[in-house]
Amino acid sequence: MTHALGMVAASALVFTGGIAQAKDSITIAVPSFLTGGAAGPFGIPAMNGAKMVADAINKGTLPAPYNTKGFGGASATLIELDEGGGATKQVAEYRNLVEKRNVDAIVGYISSGNCQALAPIAEELKQFTIFATCGTPRIFEEAPRKYVFRTMGHATSDNVAAAMYVKEKFPDMKGYTGINQNYAWGQDSWRDFDLTLKQIMPNSKASEKTQFPKIFAGQYGSEISAMSLDKADLIHTSFWGGDLEAFIFQGAARGLFKKKIGVMTVGGTAAYRLGKKLPDGLVLGARGPYGILVKDRKSVLNQWFVNTYKNIYGIYPSGPAYQYGQAILAAKIAYDKAGSDASNEQLADALRGITFESFSTTIEMKLGGGHQAATENGYGITKYDSDEGENVVTDVKFYPASCVLPPDGIDSVDWINGGMKGAKC
Repeated sequence: MTHALGMVAASALVFTGGIAQAKDSITIAVPSFLTGGAAGPFGIPAMNGAKMVADAINKGTLPAPYNTKGFGGASATLIELDEGGGATKQVAEYRNLVEKRNVDAIVGYISSGNCQALAPIAEELKQFTIFATCGTPRIFEEAPRKYVFRTMGHATSDNVAAAMYVKEKFPDMKGYTGINQNYAWGQDSWRDFDLTLKQIMPNSKASEKTQFPKIFAGQYGSEISAMSLDKADLIHTSFWGGDLEAFIFQGAARGLFKKKIGVMTVGGTAAYRLGKKLPDGLVLGARGPYGILVKDRKSVLNQWFVNTYKNIYGIYPSGPAYQYGQAILAAKIAYDKAGSDASNEQLADALRGITFESFSTTIEMKLGGGHQAATENGYGITKYDSDEGENVVTDVKFYPASCVLPPDGIDSVDWINGGMKGAKC
């Protein structure tokens, strides 16, 4: 299933007298979950953010300093692709995009499993690729990359910040458990949260009955029963998409969040969709400075993003919309710097190691040899505002990137286990 935005792209370089001429149009493939349980809460808002930003870039209507038309002057066609079907399918689709469809850039991906599978393929094919949302830190810790970038922080940041927030707000917490999906994202998320609490709250104890259901399981009755009986005070989850919403509905119906403190590292995606059905008192993150955590930030770029998205789609933007939007913005920055006729190598050189202002925060491409972004990360506590008729977050606290991410070249697990040396909070 594909849709086009803007002009049809020319896939070949035009040469006159041996000199490459600037392209009038480029093609950017944008994979996201467009079907299945992850689509409504996650994949479609992500795609909406990408389309909105690309359309504004094509028209030259982004606020300064990004108000020049196009990607290095070229208009972009977005090819929308469904990310569903698993890593094997996505690898085949990726090869097709590069080898047969000759796309100029690939921007997107939500699933950590997909990103893990695709990173070495991108390097093999030497294709400029920006991962927009997937969170596993393994992408740049397991191997150096030349063509792959990620324009948001990774899971270590989410979970170190969550643990620090828990220590500040719930210093008497004695025990904790978790429910996380049984693949790279869920495993890494629980690991980093658990290891951080062992460092900063050594008197609290992890449950021996943490839960790891299959991704997209949808039914969590047995896990909720186990956690209700557990003596732990707190439940950590990195659930996202439909899994997150199903868990909230099922847990709330059984009073789980009245008995336990709920910490949801990706909870921001549910804030606008669930309305009154979202329980008060949840510790809610958005995988960085996105969505409900930053709705009221007054920067020109952020207010443009919030108001434009609300006007087009009738709802405030959640984290995935921001994350895909800023990945498209990063592509513009690379093309503006390298030129619309730039090679994959030149685009990578243009994006590597830069710092830029995105819609809600500053992005520093300073980890993973300049390929992995570092940003602040934060949490707040949910509360339904009956006067406004919407959910809000209170007690919002942000932690700088230097506090919640390891220095470049240091493995996340080693950094946490070593007491997070060098952290500047």
